[in-house]
Amino acid sequence: MSNKILSIEGLRKHFPVKNVWGTDIALVKALDGVDLEIEEGKTFGIVGESGCGKTTLMRTLLRLVEPTSGSVVLSDEITQNQFLSNNLEELTNEELRSFRRQIGVVFQDPMGALNPRMLIKDIVSEPLVIHGKTENMRDRVIELLNNVGLGEEHLYRYPHEFSGGQRQRIVIARALALEPKILVLDEPTSALDVSVQAQILNLLNDLQEKYNLTYIFISHDLSVIEYMCDRLAVMYLGRVVEEADTEELFTNPQHPYTKALLSATPNFNKDKEKIMILGDVPSPITYLDESKAKLATEITEQERLEIKSIEGKGLDYIVRSSLNEVLPLKEVGPSHYARVK
Repeated sequence: MSNKILSIEGLRKHFPVKNVWGTDIALVKALDGVDLEIEEGKTFGIVGESGCGKTTLMRTLLRLVEPTSGSVVLSDEITQNQFLSNNLEELTNEELRSFRRQIGVVFQDPMGALNPRMLIKDIVSEPLVIHGKTENMRDRVIELLNNVGLGEEHLYRYPHEFSGGQRQRIVIARALALEPKILVLDEPTSALDVSVQAQILNLLNDLQEKYNLTYIFISHDLSVIEYMCDRLAVMYLGRVVEEADTEELFTNPQHPYTKALLSATPNFNKDKEKIMILGDVPSPITYLDESKAKLATEITEQERLEIKSIEGKGLDYIVRSSLNEVLPLKEVGPSHYARVK
């Protein structure tokens, strides 16, 4: 068993919704009690549809947004016993600056993450300048570019002169500049062609082995997740509904939402069971007025119509309203947790 590098305990992030007079009338529960443990040197995957809270979780981990409650506990590996507290939310500005050297980020859109007016040498060296590590900077930048399959000839070019895959390599080089222990990868291949995706994923695997990096890999592409991750959490409406080792989760899913997600993955097996999700995605808004507060757990009229339209076609389905009931996360197998009855 490898060491924990990061623990997330009861993490909640609620955004207030105001009416025209500026009074709070509701909360958007972007994260609603997330508990996770990230192991050192492994890849932890977070998967779910748009709006389930994946990116809010990433932003809270980096303390770009403050959590409403709960905590992110850092290991001594990250704090190096130099911080007054191991809780991320209690770090001083100076400690937070030191923590951010230990954690790199690769964003979804490489073009949006690069300043179009900066040369590549300045983009990659920017973290080194900010943190005062300017000794032998040119050699360090060339080394970083070589690590990601680029070279010295790319130093004096601008981002628009590169392909999407090359831009993502530049983003990865910049994320590695301060020799972080953790890389947060927010859908790093979703904006790329399939052939380029494979190159970037293989590059990430090579870098992980070379530098003993820990990856937190956020994606909604299950085939990428299956290839990359050692362990996996499935999120739905701000909660983790299932968590297990990747192989276990793919072969033995327990939560109905996980089963539906896996059935939607493209596959050459024509006999593979298809499970449809019927109904609209429920709103994550919780009204402070009790009469409006409850998420509907009864079948809606629209869901009834959708069920009627697929009757007799031999299709399995789950309805969204049935997923709204909040069940406790319990152990259903060795290191396998799910919100099931």
